[in-house]
Amino acid sequence: MAAADEQVARVNHRREEILILGSGAIGLSIALVLLEAGRAVRVLEAGERIGAGASHGNCGTITPSHAPPLAAPGVVKQALRWMLTPDAPLYLKPRVDPALWRWLLDFAARCNPRDWQDSTRARAALLDDSRARLAEWVARYPLQCEFQEEGLDYVFRDPRNFERYVHECESLRRMGIASEVIAGADYEAREPAVREGVAGAIRFPGDARLRPDRYVAELARVVRERGGEIEIRCRVLGFEDDRDGVRIHTSQGTRNGREAVFALGAWTPEFARRLGLRIPIQPGKGYSVTYSRPERVPKRPLVLKDRSVCVTVWDSGFRLGSTMEFSGYDDRLNEVRLAALERGAREFLRDPVGEVVQERWCGWRPMTWDDLPLLGRVPRHERLWLAAGHGMLGISMSAATGQLMSDLIIGRTPAIDPLPYRPERFS
Repeated sequence: MAAADEQVARVNHRREEILILGSGAIGLSIALVLLEAGRAVRVLEAGERIGAGASHGNCGTITPSHAPPLAAPGVVKQALRWMLTPDAPLYLKPRVDPALWRWLLDFAARCNPRDWQDSTRARAALLDDSRARLAEWVARYPLQCEFQEEGLDYVFRDPRNFERYVHECESLRRMGIASEVIAGADYEAREPAVREGVAGAIRFPGDARLRPDRYVAELARVVRERGGEIEIRCRVLGFEDDRDGVRIHTSQGTRNGREAVFALGAWTPEFARRLGLRIPIQPGKGYSVTYSRPERVPKRPLVLKDRSVCVTVWDSGFRLGSTMEFSGYDDRLNEVRLAALERGAREFLRDPVGEVVQERWCGWRPMTWDDLPLLGRVPRHERLWLAAGHGMLGISMSAATGQLMSDLIIGRTPAIDPLPYRPERFS
């Protein structure tokens, strides 16, 4: 047998490995923690490169401040006003899609104070654990990803919107999320990058930021250094599981493992259907534009709340991002929505864009209607696991998800309570 054939045979018959489908921040974080626990791991990625999905083009903020879910009191009324406005922060492309409309009805039912509190607590548990764990990872491995623990500011020009969020901060403080309310004139004096007319700002000192594409690349480096295998251009064609293990049929042959983890982001529903599961994940399309650094940049990440635009500055660039568009799996760049990012930045910032556009991007966030991920064993499948549905917070929740999933797979006491994220809540 030729050497190449022998290598293929060895790969195809290694049953001791845990197979992880998806090489984004979630899949690689799970791989890393499993490797540290002594497990063999193989990551399968369908694309041409690692972390090319939602992990690539987001704003890279690490945000315990974002514990409140999208499903909140008053959101339905606001969404109806925005529904047919193509450049609104939340946009629903009119189309016939029964799954989307079922999702929206379930989402609307969550827009009440009790469910808001429950989702906020559950999201805060993951975000707080991940924030501390990620800082530890950066120091331990070390991860060269422009990580900075400098906090994040919400900035407002609309006084009514400012007062509404100041009131929300009282609820967040009771959950341990610290904030500082800053009057408009004081904020303008502290942050010379903003234009006059700030009504106020809220600072979240516990937040942080990194460059997400470099974070994912560094996770891949560490996984490989610890013996993990990562295969790209390895598209999954089908899979089977039984008491003896899992067989994943791919474009590069069959991969056998003891267990498999589906960390496929917005593509999870397609695979769930093959298992007879209804996974209510909708692809929420986000956009970003990355520039060279302007002359005057903010001292820390900003969220321009009146326009729902995030601003992140790194040594290597400057990014405007955000928006939420429900348009299915349409991968076209919507020029109207990209322009809305720049328009929002021009309203708030003295130097709103850089001289050189480095990248224009869109990607799908995996949105559940309760704004909580699915983390745990696939119902009725002993050897299959789900880690999906992180919405806009995949980077922020990645380290905690890696630890929690590893704990569950290995059978250790979890670092945080897994109950709110169990996949069977949708069965």
